[in-house]
Amino acid sequence: MSESEPNGQHGFAMSLFALPRAMSPAVTGELAAQSIASAQDACKKIKAISQQMAATLRETYSRNARSVTDYGLKVIELSNANTTSATDFFTHLLESKSVTDVLTLSATEARRSFETTSALNRELLELAQKLAKDTAEPMRKSVTKALCQPS
Repeated sequence: MSESEPNGQHGFAMSLFALPRAMSPAVTGELAAQSIASAQDACKKIKAISQQMAATLRETYSRNARSVTDYGLKVIELSNANTTSATDFFTHLLESKSVTDVLTLSATEARRSFETTSALNRELLELAQKLAKDTAEPMRKSVTKALCQPS
């Protein structure tokens, strides 16, 4: 005997496609309505999260652009200062009258150059740290806000 009878029923006299009695149209309609409501609620949450993420990314990119611009302008300013300093040094070097003047000028320039470079590196480090902070801050706020919201 085959698994199903020719009339489409199993040996238990139940149609292959029949719904159990618990699955009446009223019950299925209620389940469908609950599923639709749940899906609509999920879509609203996804839309709100998407809008929040877009706003966070806009703020992040805006802050990042300002910080990168500040950093770039500082590098240009420092390059100009270094070029001016080197030109001044060579001008004074050409005006030197003795080897002692050259050695004194070179030692003074080396010390001044080291001090200036140290100070400039500190400025660049501060700008780089500000860039990192400005980039991360909107994301941190967004994550904190998302974690503190009830689901």
